[in-house]
Amino acid sequence: MHPHIAALYNSAQKSSRLIIGLMSGTSLDGLDVALCKITGAGLHTQIEVLKFTTVKYNDEYKTKIKQVFAKRECDLEVVTLLHPWVGKLHGTMVNHCLAQWQVNPADIDVIASHGQTIYHCPQSQHNHPDFENGTLQIGDSDQIAVTTGITTIGDFRQKHIAAGGEGAPLAVYGDYLFFASPNESRILLNIGGIANLTFLPKNGDTAAVFSSDIGPGNTMMDAYVQRHFTSMHYDKNAQLAKAGKVSEQLLQALYNNAFFNLTMPKTTGPEVFNLTYLQDAQTRSNTHNLKHQDVLATLNAFSAQVISEAINACTQNTANCVVYASGGGVHNPLLMSQLIALCPTVKGFKNTQQLGVNPDAKEAVLFAILANECIAGTAHYSVSSALGIPNITMGKVSFSD
Repeated sequence: MHPHIAALYNSAQKSSRLIIGLMSGTSLDGLDVALCKITGAGLHTQIEVLKFTTVKYNDEYKTKIKQVFAKRECDLEVVTLLHPWVGKLHGTMVNHCLAQWQVNPADIDVIASHGQTIYHCPQSQHNHPDFENGTLQIGDSDQIAVTTGITTIGDFRQKHIAAGGEGAPLAVYGDYLFFASPNESRILLNIGGIANLTFLPKNGDTAAVFSSDIGPGNTMMDAYVQRHFTSMHYDKNAQLAKAGKVSEQLLQALYNNAFFNLTMPKTTGPEVFNLTYLQDAQTRSNTHNLKHQDVLATLNAFSAQVISEAINACTQNTANCVVYASGGGVHNPLLMSQLIALCPTVKGFKNTQQLGVNPDAKEAVLFAILANECIAGTAHYSVSSALGIPNITMGKVSFSD
């Protein structure tokens, strides 16, 4: 047996494993690095987040990624070069984290890498009848493995597509395995660039469990701030949005999109909800003369409206449902206060810290769970059936040499 295969086999037999989860989202703010101790697998999964940090991206990274990010047409040579470049950079960031945490790389069982999404293309979004769903993440796992010397599992979304899914959101697997409770119905709400949710009824009925993208979370607000307030990456504490007034005309134009008529589960991305989408809505509503603060107030209200409608749809027949939020949106007080006001039947809004997981770390932790299932799972759960696809094991394994 090859020694790397033997090491992976030994990791699978252990009662607990040390797994580093990596997540780089559409906000391009940084690489989330979560060192997790994961005990068991499947419905017996237990997680302890030992260390977490977000390694901020510098301007060079953001500039390079934005050349190809969510763009239908771009330079193929740049895409080809970025794939190994991002992987090596992420591996270097992991090395720095381990050194700072004084953790021996030899003690880590595997790294779980999401990669950097540059284009998400579900069938409902593209206009090519000869093709099905597609998505593309860059950041080669081989580069991470060689740079760190640690076996790396990545490229999780491709198996989901191969099995008939849209490649997203994958949160349903980790959410179900770790956050489902027999004591209360829960919605795990992640407000990243795109907002998504997982519905977990307390009766444990996997046929009722689902995960879905909802629509824009922070992506349009962040893009607008970066264009018009060049010293800012986002509207911290919604100070700009709070100073503005919502334009009902623009809000209605923003909401006029076929995506919102699709039933859940569904997926989307910044390929749709971007500044071009905003400009088209402003043209249709004759609102190009709005102040920047008014535009941001309206975008904030837009995100709140689409998120609240999805939550209310999930809870209309479910009493005492609790929402646990994560992602950058939890730090937007205006957005969170609007959600509370727009969801009066929800028992409470909390964040995942109250379930033992830092809300900023949750997505990285979820990919650590997927990696754990890849090497130690027994597929004795059937949450995949809720998505109409077979039980699957996600992730491709890259050895360090």
